[in-house]
Amino acid sequence: MAPGAFANNGPDGDYAGGITASVVITCIVAASGGAIFGYDIGISGGVTTMVPFLQKFFPSILRNAAEAKTNMYCLYNSQTLTAFTSSLYIAGLASSLVASRLTASFGRRNIMVLGGFTFLAGAAINGGAENIFMLILGRILLGLGVGFTNQATPVYLSEMAPPKWRGAFNVGFQFFLGFGVVIASVINLGAFRVNWGWRLSLGFAVVPAAIMTIGALLISDTPSSLVLRGKLEQAKQSLIKARGIGTDVELELNDLIKSSAIAKAATEEPFATIFERQYRPHLVMSILIPLFQQATGINIIAFYGPVIFQSVGFGHNGALLAALALASTNFVCIMVSGAVVDRFGRRFLLLEAVVTGVSGTEHVSKGSGILMLILMCIYVAGFAWSWGPLVWLIPSEIFPMKIRTTGQSISVAVNFAVTFVLTQTFLSMLCHFKFGAFLFYAGWNVVMTVFVLLFLPETKGIPLDSMYVVWEEHWYWHRFVKARSSRVMS
Repeated sequence: MAPGAFANNGPDGDYAGGITASVVITCIVAASGGAIFGYDIGISGGVTTMVPFLQKFFPSILRNAAEAKTNMYCLYNSQTLTAFTSSLYIAGLASSLVASRLTASFGRRNIMVLGGFTFLAGAAINGGAENIFMLILGRILLGLGVGFTNQATPVYLSEMAPPKWRGAFNVGFQFFLGFGVVIASVINLGAFRVNWGWRLSLGFAVVPAAIMTIGALLISDTPSSLVLRGKLEQAKQSLIKARGIGTDVELELNDLIKSSAIAKAATEEPFATIFERQYRPHLVMSILIPLFQQATGINIIAFYGPVIFQSVGFGHNGALLAALALASTNFVCIMVSGAVVDRFGRRFLLLEAVVTGVSGTEHVSKGSGILMLILMCIYVAGFAWSWGPLVWLIPSEIFPMKIRTTGQSISVAVNFAVTFVLTQTFLSMLCHFKFGAFLFYAGWNVVMTVFVLLFLPETKGIPLDSMYVVWEEHWYWHRFVKARSSRVMS
């Protein structure tokens, strides 16, 4: 047996019911929360290359451009500019940790609504910003909103989806995230032609935020969340709607009630519980999966794609077109992931990385620039059907109910923390190390591939409340969890 695999002799996930119109519509509405994060990712890089935006907030960048003679990589090396991008992630880190307790107490859906309102306020402030203070304040509010939605939405999707198709439903979050990036790239491409285009790009974020918030107000909370909060009748009705009218949901409901009883019996603070030995594999995954995802370097490409393309000789319009090509490649390949993740599994998809670099001493030739774009599209494709969607799916499905929101909060917080560090340092790395900055990420891709091969078990098709099976049968993790989980689940 392969080191990271397991023999599925445990529960097979065959609860009654299947995919219904109700669960599809509900999960589409919830997954649309990914669009606000995707829109922000896609909009940032384009806005930071718009001349009117730079003239108003970062005039030093334009002075650097006028004075640059040899090293085009250093044009955008500004800590203030990177703070504009990365400030969102510090705020997101804080709100994702707070969201753990809020999601457990008030429900997954309500925290999605809170995140939508907060993001909407931040988008409105950014669109009307007149100074750096307003700009950063808006980014902080955006970060708070994204932290709430990124913590609550993947958990919502995993809890609401039928076990057999949980992967495909959860990939919906990344699908909308990719869609948001594409929309942002299109808007940037049109907005850069007018002086107030940056306001349109930043302010338009209120649209996906409003759509997601209104939609979230119209859907019910997950059965797991309702059971945990003692609303058993509502939980049963939610299950019936999700699994189909006339479906016998008693077995699934009883499993949820048992898991809820275990969670409520725990008197220890969840953030302390997750550090217990029996949850060592869960904790490791909640930290390393998001760390590895960011170590692929994908958000550097997403945030600074137009900056990178301009730095190596693309014109402004060409840089935005190249960013749109990357966003479109990402979006298409996310759909590939949704189609195969429940058939071939999570481990199968987590094995690809592509990296390239060019000299920064002069503008690259047209042919070299096109080659770089092609290689970056291949790289983005590999990410889009693997680490992109699975960073949200795997942490949301591996935790038992009593630490599920805590584990997801840690995962999202680590994601934001690493993103902050990388975005804050990348432009400086690009300036000093040129293409060597990309070799740094190539090394990480090797490390994470070995980790997946040896330590990540397959989780496809396993009910959330039976996930202990994958750890008990893993060649390494069984030594931490087997005795404890057997007693708890007996």
